[in-house]
Amino acid sequence: MMMLKLYGRVLSMLGSEGRLAVVLAFANIVVALAQFAEPILFGRMVDVLTKTTPSAPAETPFAMEPAMGLWIIAALLSITGGVMISMHADRLSHRRRLAVMAQYFEHVLALPLAFHNATHSGRILKVKLEGTGGMAWIWLSFFRDHFSAMVLLLVLLPLSLVLNLHLGLILLGLLLVFSLLTAYVLNKTQVLQAAVESHHSSLAEQASDALGNISVVQSFTRIEWEAAALRRTISDLLLAQVPVLSWWALASIITRASASISMLLIFVTGARLHQQGLASVGEVVGFMSLSGLLVMRMEQLVSFINHLFLQVPKLAEFFEVLDTKPMVANHPDAVDPGRLVGEVSFDHVSYSFTGRERAVHDLSLTVKAGQRIALVGETGSGKSTTLALLYRAFDPQQGSIRIDGIDVRSMTLEGLRRNVGVVFQEPMLFARSIRDNVLIGAPDASEEAVWQALARAQAEDFVTRSPAGLETIVGERGRSLSGGERQRIAIARALLKNPPLLILDEATAALDAGTEARLQNALEEVMAGRTTFIIAHRLATVRQADLIVVFERGRIVETGQYDSLIAQKGRFAALAQAQFMTEAS
Repeated sequence: MMMLKLYGRVLSMLGSEGRLAVVLAFANIVVALAQFAEPILFGRMVDVLTKTTPSAPAETPFAMEPAMGLWIIAALLSITGGVMISMHADRLSHRRRLAVMAQYFEHVLALPLAFHNATHSGRILKVKLEGTGGMAWIWLSFFRDHFSAMVLLLVLLPLSLVLNLHLGLILLGLLLVFSLLTAYVLNKTQVLQAAVESHHSSLAEQASDALGNISVVQSFTRIEWEAAALRRTISDLLLAQVPVLSWWALASIITRASASISMLLIFVTGARLHQQGLASVGEVVGFMSLSGLLVMRMEQLVSFINHLFLQVPKLAEFFEVLDTKPMVANHPDAVDPGRLVGEVSFDHVSYSFTGRERAVHDLSLTVKAGQRIALVGETGSGKSTTLALLYRAFDPQQGSIRIDGIDVRSMTLEGLRRNVGVVFQEPMLFARSIRDNVLIGAPDASEEAVWQALARAQAEDFVTRSPAGLETIVGERGRSLSGGERQRIAIARALLKNPPLLILDEATAALDAGTEARLQNALEEVMAGRTTFIIAHRLATVRQADLIVVFERGRIVETGQYDSLIAQKGRFAALAQAQFMTEAS
């Protein structure tokens, strides 16, 4: 049932190709009718020939012409329909594969960070490629062979009972044996194939992991270990796959054997019926041809069902991802807020990743436009989660967040995020040119604006020294650049965006002391006039903040300016003392 459900869903995803699909389906019906008619008409002509001898000519000079004419028409219809299917089925399949691939990609990009944190990127790519490839194969097979075979076997074949009951029953018996055998093999191999697909996913994840951390693999001399681990997974995959392949090989052998036995039965039964005057020679010949056609179609169906069965776990994974609902989406009445001023308020906000322990608990905070707010606290205290709620990486389960008095959930996601610039602790650059990475902040910005952003981020010098300048390709995740260079490109990207709200999540952590000092001076100018949230573990970097908010286990435990918090000798003072003692040592 699962296979049939997935099969039906794949066919329902033809989308904009619906009209062409209807035309191809009609062409398949025509081909099936023609293929069924050809052996019957051939049998009629054989009957005419067997009754015609030199001494006893046919009753009329044109006795064979009607059957021959219809036979020619059937052959032409079969050829025309086949040409139509061959020309357009491939094109339909490829177009829809690329369209569904784009749909999947767009959907995955909109899924929450929690999904991406829990799902390996190698698995996501594997599911995309294998899922869309499997669908393309199903569409192509359906219109090339499968639909016409279904019409022939399920609709036209029962009509053979009208032509000759005894011979028709043999053909239907063959179809029944085939159906029972296929159902038995499916039942035996369904669980086995699910295990096979889990090994395929592990294979993709292992390879992606090793390639994504190639510097670690090489520096820790892990090449042989990683290769051996991959070979072990391949070995496990083969051990799981071989029983499945063996069952389907057995099904193919039995199908061919039963087909050969059926043809022999038709010949023997037909000969006896002819002797008894219950079947003509033409009918026997026609049913032999029908049997051959049936055998060919059944072998095609065995192969098709086998391949479809192998695709089922891949398609199930694909639709599982496609059916994953984004935790954050535009509300039906959401509006674009335009450019915001930057006044922010958190009103009794709570959020939990697991549903049990809260990452943020009953958080209330008001920030005036243009203020500089520093969030400090130990790792895991809720700082990054709080600011992720601000730009709706996820929504609070309790409370509300407002910017300029407007609930962020009533804004469109694009409109909200256009007003917020984020510099993450990990730069996360694309494997593109420096220009492309900076322009992510403002795709229509001029080259002068790009260079200005790079200068303000202290990145102009090293970009100028690069042989290709702005066209320098930074490699996957920016690997061709140093950590500090990557961070400066990320800062330039946020500066070019020029948002009224800026989030600096450990933005200078990867920089050396000299560069950090120069960048802090540049950021002073950039932060002027815009609301800025700073997450910092180096407490010395937040001395100039208008307000310091101290987090502990998802709660705000202290607020104030640097000197007043030190004087309170509370949590912030303890953090500062511990850090300064560590730095001094």
